[in-house]
Amino acid sequence: MEIVRYVEPGAAEPRVGVRQDGRVTPVGFDSVGALLREPVATLREKLGPAGSEVDAAEVTFLPPVDGRTEVWAAGVTYERSRTGRVEESSAATIYEKVYDAERPEIFLKSVAWRLVTDGEPVALRADSKLDVPEPELAVVANSAGEIVGYTVCNDMSSRSIEGENPLYLPQAKIYSGACSVATGIRPAWEVDTSDLAITMRVVRDGEVAYDGETSTARLHRTLEELVATLFEPTDFPDGAVLSTGTGIVPEMSFSLAEGDVVEIEIEQVGTLTNPVVRGREPMTWLVDALERPGTRRKAQQ
Repeated sequence: MEIVRYVEPGAAEPRVGVRQDGRVTPVGFDSVGALLREPVATLREKLGPAGSEVDAAEVTFLPPVDGRTEVWAAGVTYERSRTGRVEESSAATIYEKVYDAERPEIFLKSVAWRLVTDGEPVALRADSKLDVPEPELAVVANSAGEIVGYTVCNDMSSRSIEGENPLYLPQAKIYSGACSVATGIRPAWEVDTSDLAITMRVVRDGEVAYDGETSTARLHRTLEELVATLFEPTDFPDGAVLSTGTGIVPEMSFSLAEGDVVEIEIEQVGTLTNPVVRGREPMTWLVDALERPGTRRKAQQ
């Protein structure tokens, strides 16, 4: 079962529902943000049907994040991520220290409206020379900081910009097309996160240009620790999504290119596929999708 956000043909407003066995059934929440105000103890009972089911192939799926819900990300949570950051950075010791530090690295990644989802493009900054996708397990937490579920995240990153100076992290990580999440949220009570296989491949001109794999068993910090760190100083009235870092980092000789396709799969959680574009202009449709979410179907084709 997956919690989803979608638009039916001809409808103006998104709905929240449950996807299972190729069908989508609406539930009694008008937004995912409202759903994330619900305690985990009662949420399971409230995901019952609140309308007629529809064929999943007939609807347009949206990112399962809306309203005031934000996406944050953690960095240097896998040993491979530490190694990769050291390789690229002019201030390598910073990444070595944060890996073992008491305080994890956490940063804002995206507001809800700027997210893309499965089939939609992710982007490279026009002024970046070295870029990579970062496949990550994302934790979905409610307003009380309880883990509600999990989804797949692609935390796009400019290695050349961040490597030039760690203070450029926001520019390397936050821009249009920099964050993609899968269309569904797997409920926490259906997933065992202790050892989930995470795989990624990049397809270029019909052939695999890069592939890699890791497991959540290699996470240096617990999911609960990361969520607690995020919520300790800040209120999230409509919950938050926290992407938990990557254990798959290509060698410095590899960079994404316009036209590539990034394919990510996380065991028990889902899949995420995105074509790659370059620059700001190919992502301007996100502004139109604010008022007309149904137009996103064109971006997914």
